[in-house]
Amino acid sequence: MDLPSKKKEINTDDWQGTYGDCVTLLLCFFVMLLAASKMDTVMFEQIRTGMTREFMDKPVDQPITLLRADLDDDLKVLSMDSVSSLGSDHLGLVLDLETDTFFDAGSATLKAAAIPVLRRLASTLNAPRYKIFRFEVQGHTDDSPINTPQFPSNWELSSARASAVTRFLIRSGIDPTRLRAVGLADIQPRYPNRDANGEPIAHNRQRNRRVRLRMDPVYK
Repeated sequence: MDLPSKKKEINTDDWQGTYGDCVTLLLCFFVMLLAASKMDTVMFEQIRTGMTREFMDKPVDQPITLLRADLDDDLKVLSMDSVSSLGSDHLGLVLDLETDTFFDAGSATLKAAAIPVLRRLASTLNAPRYKIFRFEVQGHTDDSPINTPQFPSNWELSSARASAVTRFLIRSGIDPTRLRAVGLADIQPRYPNRDANGEPIAHNRQRNRRVRLRMDPVYK
């Protein structure tokens, strides 16, 4: 007697793998949306680069990364490593230059030593590949008070120094519409100007006297 043939088993679980993949992809998509929603331009560039390479398999411009590399090279060539600091935040790149290299105490007139530094930086910033960047020049002082006919306080001094650097960049060919000059006096120190006993910290004061150049890309 012939035995009844076995029914062929049908695998009905194939959809679970596809469903799991879809859920994972959606999760990654929303994580990227959340990250981009914080307006972190450095992260945005990294996400955009990764997605373009993954899904379109083609090279993509990385202006923030390129500009940082170029500025690093400039600072090394100019031997400015010890009096400068280049970094980034959620808006773009930030370059701090100690103003003792650029200005005499209580002055907003650029020293001769500042000219080659600013000229080289201007040449880099004005390159066509960095046309999406806007620049904010900030003047910062320490907490030492000043009261002269020209500069009644650190507000006027910091503003004048920021304007002096901005005017030089304009004379070097950078479009004025890409620039902004801001004086911040001593309200945003990088380091404490005084110790716990209220005594001045000379080294910190020197590092707080700086010109900060903010470089923020504007993506359309």
